[in-house]
Amino acid sequence: MISLVEVQETNKMIREMNLDVRTITMGISLMDCAHTDMRTFNQNVYEKITRSAEKLVKTGEDLERQFGVPIVNKRISVTPIAIAAGAVKTDTYVPVAEILDKAAKEVGVNFIGGFSALVQKGCTKGDRILIDSIPEALAVTERVCSSVNVGSSRSGINMDAVKLMGDIIIQTAERTKDRDSIGCAKLVVFCNAVEDNPFMAGAFHGVGERECVINVGVSGPGVIKRALEEVRGQDFETLCETIKRTAFKVTRVGQLVAQEASKRMNVPFGIIDLSLAPTPEIGDSIAEIFQVMGLEEAGAPGTTAALAILNDNVKKGGVMASSYVGGLSGAFIPVSEDHGMIQAVQRGALTLEKLEAMTCVCSVGLDMIAIPGSTTKETISGIIADEAAIGMVNNKTTAVRVIPVIGKDVGEMVEFGGLLGYAPVMAVNGFNCANFVNRGGRIPAPIHSFKN
Repeated sequence: MISLVEVQETNKMIREMNLDVRTITMGISLMDCAHTDMRTFNQNVYEKITRSAEKLVKTGEDLERQFGVPIVNKRISVTPIAIAAGAVKTDTYVPVAEILDKAAKEVGVNFIGGFSALVQKGCTKGDRILIDSIPEALAVTERVCSSVNVGSSRSGINMDAVKLMGDIIIQTAERTKDRDSIGCAKLVVFCNAVEDNPFMAGAFHGVGERECVINVGVSGPGVIKRALEEVRGQDFETLCETIKRTAFKVTRVGQLVAQEASKRMNVPFGIIDLSLAPTPEIGDSIAEIFQVMGLEEAGAPGTTAALAILNDNVKKGGVMASSYVGGLSGAFIPVSEDHGMIQAVQRGALTLEKLEAMTCVCSVGLDMIAIPGSTTKETISGIIADEAAIGMVNNKTTAVRVIPVIGKDVGEMVEFGGLLGYAPVMAVNGFNCANFVNRGGRIPAPIHSFKN
C-alpha cells in the first residue's frame, strides 16, 4: 500500500528537479476487430479505442491535480496493425493509420503507437503491406507512431527487412521533408522489441497482453542529478547507492499513479517502466548526470561506464518500488530530447560511433539522431544492422530512430518541437556497405539463444 506521505516527500523533486510521470499509456487489444472489409474493420477499431480510452485523459488530469505530480503524456498502444488488420483485403493500411489518428484526436491523447510489424523471422503479406504503407501513413497523420521489429536473440536478424527499412526511412523523410523529415521521428526499428513498452514511438500492445491494461512510464534525470550533487567526489559505492535510493523514490510515485489510474478506469495495471527519459529542458538531462559523475562532457572517455552504472542502479532501485516492472526500464539517450547531449554533439565530444558504443549498456539504442539528408538507404540499413546485432548478441532491446533530414547537412540545426526537441545534424561514416546489406537472407541467432 502506498501512502500519500510518500508522494508528499517528493514535492521538492517535482518543484525543483523536473520530476514527472512521463506517460500513462493504455494498451488496447484490437484482435476482436478483425474483418475482411476495410470500412468495417476501421469502424470496429475506432469504436474499440474511443470506448476503451474515453476517460484516459481526464483521469490523468484528475491525478495531476490530486497528487501534484505532472503527467506529461497520455497515450495509447494497440495490437500491431500488421496482425490486427491481417484479414483485411487491401493493398495499403494507410486508411487504418488515418482511423487511428482520428481516434487518438477524439480521446485527446498525444500519440498512438502500434502501426507496427514483427518480422524478425520473415514477412507475412500483412507485414509487407504495413511496411510499404509507413511513409504515407506517417506523412498524413499527426499522432500515429510506427515500429518494426527486425531481429531477436532467439531468431536472429532478418536482413531482408533491415535492407527494406533503410529504404522506408528515406521514403518517410522525403514525404515529410517540408517539416524537417519529422515522419522519421515517429518511426523506430527494433531488435528484441518488448510487448509492454509505454514510451513512443515504439509502443505497441503485444499479443501476450490482456485485453486492456494501464502502463506507466516514470522519469527523473533531474532528480538523480540533484541527488548525485550531494555526493560529488565520493566513491563509486556511494554513487551507486545514491542512484538506487533515488530511483526507488521516483518509481514509487509512478506506482501510485498507475494504481490510481487503474482503479478509476477499472482497467488492470500492467507495468511501471522506470526509465530515465530526458527532455530538452536544462536540468533534465542524462548528459548532465554524467558531468556530475565527473566527466567534462557526454562522450568523454568513461561515458559508457558511467551510463552502465546509471542504467544498472536505476533498475536495482526501481524493482524494489513496484510489483511489476517492465517496458524498457533504464536510461534513454535520445540526442534531440536531451539538452546536454545536444551540447556535447555541438562541442565535438559525442559522435555517432560513441553513441553506438553507449547503446551496449543503455535501455534502447540510437534514438532521435538527425543525420544528413544525403545519407544513402544502404548506410541507414548498415546502422540498423549494427544496432540489431548489439541487441541480438547481448539479449537486450536495441532500436534505431534516425532522421535523415532532407536538404540539411552536418552541423545544421533541426527543430522538431515539444518533447521531440531540436538537434544538430550529425556526421555519418561515408564508407560504402551496400554489398554487405544487399546479401539478403537472415543472420542466424547466436548460440546463447538456445538456452531454456
